[in-house]
Amino acid sequence: MTAADGATPATPTTPATPTIVLVGHGMVGQRFLEALADRGLTAAHRVVVLCEEPRPAYDRVALTSYFSGKTPEDLSMTDMAFIEKEGIELYVGDPAETIDREAKRVTARSGMVVDYDILVLATGSYPFVPPVPNKDAKGCFVYRTIEDLLAIEEYASTRATGAVVGGGLLGLEAAGALKGLGLTSHIVEFAPRLMPVQVDDGGGAALLRTIQDMGLSVHTGVGTQEIVVDEDGAVTGMKLSDGSELAADLVVFSAGVRPRDQLARDCGLSVGERGGIAVDEQCRTVNDPHVFAIGECALASDGRVYGLVAPGYEQAETAAATIAADEAEQLTFTGADLSTKLKLLGVDVASFGDAHGATADCLDVVYSDSRSGLYKKLVIGRDGTLLGGILVGDADAYGTLKAFTGSVPPVSPESLVLPAGAGESVQLGPSALPDDAIICSCNNVRKGTIRGAVTEHNCTTVPEVKKCTKAGTTCGSCVKVLGQLVTAELEASGVVVDKGLCGCFSQTREELYEIVLALRVNKYQDLLDRYGREDARGGDGCEICKPAVASIIASLAPTIGADVYVLDGEQATLQDTNDHFLANLQKNGSYSVVPRIPGGEITPEGLIVIGEIARDFGLYTKITGGQRIDMFGARVEQLPLIWTRLVDAGFESGHAYGKSLRTVKSCVGQTWCRYGVQDSVRMAIDLELRYRGLRSPHKLKSAVSGCARECAEAQSKDFGIIATSGGWNLYVGGNGGATPRHADLLAQDLNDAELIKLIDRFLMFYIRTADRLERTSTWLERIPGGLDHVRDVVVDDSLGICEELESLMTAHVAHYRDEWSDTINDPEKLARFVSFVNAPDTPDPVVGFVPERDQIKPDLPLLSIGLRPADDVLEGSAQR
Repeated sequence: MTAADGATPATPTTPATPTIVLVGHGMVGQRFLEALADRGLTAAHRVVVLCEEPRPAYDRVALTSYFSGKTPEDLSMTDMAFIEKEGIELYVGDPAETIDREAKRVTARSGMVVDYDILVLATGSYPFVPPVPNKDAKGCFVYRTIEDLLAIEEYASTRATGAVVGGGLLGLEAAGALKGLGLTSHIVEFAPRLMPVQVDDGGGAALLRTIQDMGLSVHTGVGTQEIVVDEDGAVTGMKLSDGSELAADLVVFSAGVRPRDQLARDCGLSVGERGGIAVDEQCRTVNDPHVFAIGECALASDGRVYGLVAPGYEQAETAAATIAADEAEQLTFTGADLSTKLKLLGVDVASFGDAHGATADCLDVVYSDSRSGLYKKLVIGRDGTLLGGILVGDADAYGTLKAFTGSVPPVSPESLVLPAGAGESVQLGPSALPDDAIICSCNNVRKGTIRGAVTEHNCTTVPEVKKCTKAGTTCGSCVKVLGQLVTAELEASGVVVDKGLCGCFSQTREELYEIVLALRVNKYQDLLDRYGREDARGGDGCEICKPAVASIIASLAPTIGADVYVLDGEQATLQDTNDHFLANLQKNGSYSVVPRIPGGEITPEGLIVIGEIARDFGLYTKITGGQRIDMFGARVEQLPLIWTRLVDAGFESGHAYGKSLRTVKSCVGQTWCRYGVQDSVRMAIDLELRYRGLRSPHKLKSAVSGCARECAEAQSKDFGIIATSGGWNLYVGGNGGATPRHADLLAQDLNDAELIKLIDRFLMFYIRTADRLERTSTWLERIPGGLDHVRDVVVDDSLGICEELESLMTAHVAHYRDEWSDTINDPEKLARFVSFVNAPDTPDPVVGFVPERDQIKPDLPLLSIGLRPADDVLEGSAQR
């Protein structure tokens, strides 16, 4: 339902149909509705919801993911089928404006009046905006709702520089959003460090370095004194408390929140000195037993206002249980754990328990690597009890460490903070946790509950356990541990866990690789018919196994007698969209063109060729972090024309479209740099040319640094090399993407031949044993024995397979052919590069562009409308 157009009289209630009115419909409000339904209260009550925002409850925790491509619909937490099934009356855009407690009546903005038996306030919080001059100027925003984000996105489209006031959780997310929108971004934090509530000085320093390396400017220990505006009242900058000024044409205030308790104040309910509706342990307001308050608007009985979603969920469950008056479920809310794990700007940050060491006589165990942005601190009691901790840069152990808080871990604290491969590092799995350990903090789900979902409720998959227990349904940080627990419990119960690749194959990807290699199977259909599940044989396969098997066949092609060209014969039908056209599909249906630039080294003539092609075909150009030049906006029928010119100029495919080697970055090394100790450019070029085109379970990235200053960022790559005075150090399993991971040292002081031999072995062992779409970082942590096992295999040849691994790589190198060179010289292969098979000369009419910063960008409104370009739209087929 939506807000009524005019005043609506109250719907009369009878003793048989008592009414529950919920004011506010955020995450906590939605959980309250679900808790009512779980207890059968929606069947016995009329439930009315007054929602201020123009949309039902959505995931505010994941708000920033809107800027990563999620739509408001993706963020929704409201299943309208649930609302309808439970008979809930939901009014969006129609907030409560007055409460008459004596008459037990609520009046909404529309004029609608609802009488209640039980009133629940879940009005949340509002952003705190410091009282500085011009805080309401044009260009000033808060960061709280989807509507806020839409407004920021629109305003930022014509601005260059943004500043965020506040360096806490939302402040860092807001800064990341501005950076993602293309703005130069500043963060202004009054405290001496970022995230002052969650981390200490050491964690703040690690976070600061990482964020500055991302290109954001951070100003700590200063406050905002004034917003500077121009004659039109629009933001042009900020004056800070230290006397300095920042130029900025967009300001986002994210300096904390305050409870929204005005409704309560107006109707005479008690509120705290610093805000918050005072409630008791059952979440009833202290001076009206018919009114409850939950979430960020409530001042709990322990004197705190909780701003995290997990305590709000506990309050929602407590209020529902109290309303149900179920003596068998007497819940109370007397406080909550403030532990939290977040990913801010791609950086893991977590704190739990007594993170700041307030307990008397406690001790700190600290591991810090400022260069890598890693900081881990555990707070230990005198008796060895784990009291709390802080994790920055690597929070994988958060779930396990948090569960052990309050107890003495079974291993030494030092071993829990050391990275893999360093000293006596120990990785405790979830099987070591007691049953009362909380696995999902957001929903307060314990390990015993998860085990019970498997053993008592017959859940066999993570989605089934999530539905049964609600674990993993909010922030998702516990899903990995959840999967491990489900698998362990099934296996302990004697259940055979299906670890097959998909519904077509009962084998894992690793097992299929061994079958293909050992039996020289070079056709997907042959593999499916001989080794697929009984009901899949003779079929067409699925979208999971077809590209996975295609990758296996491609990586082994010279050895098993398959064609190394991925678009030949049956192989062509197995490829995904990117491989199908040897180019990356972009958001408006156009493609990118990425020639290989080994080691980032290119001649002036090569630059001129790329520039001329981009100019002639009207392409958007950008220098990437991988030290190459990407050209965007090519239509599918233009790809052969573009690549003909590139191949003629000596370029070849950069394989940006494939699950294969992308780039090997390098610094300038000893040739030019006075700090360099080895020729990093030469090594990077040699490695990139050796491993180009190597198909693997996921993309591969590498880098070579010419000295320990690490300018090429080698330790964030799948395999990275750092020069030493004695040769090369090899690092493996790094990742700088969505889940950053610091690479581990595999071997050191290698000469050139030793280095290449170990990389050959490492890559082929990874390709042989990794799961589908598994990065080396995830694989290294999953594979039994981890880094030590990999070192045993590829360095010490513990399995006796190194000769075979080297042979497979030698075959790949010897048989490599550039895919685009093969394509443009074969008319039959060129026939696929059309938008419409039945009209090969007709370009796709919805692929259009508009100008931006002297280049082009996709015309997305045109794409959504699906019409031909208007006169003011640049057509991608035009020669510019």
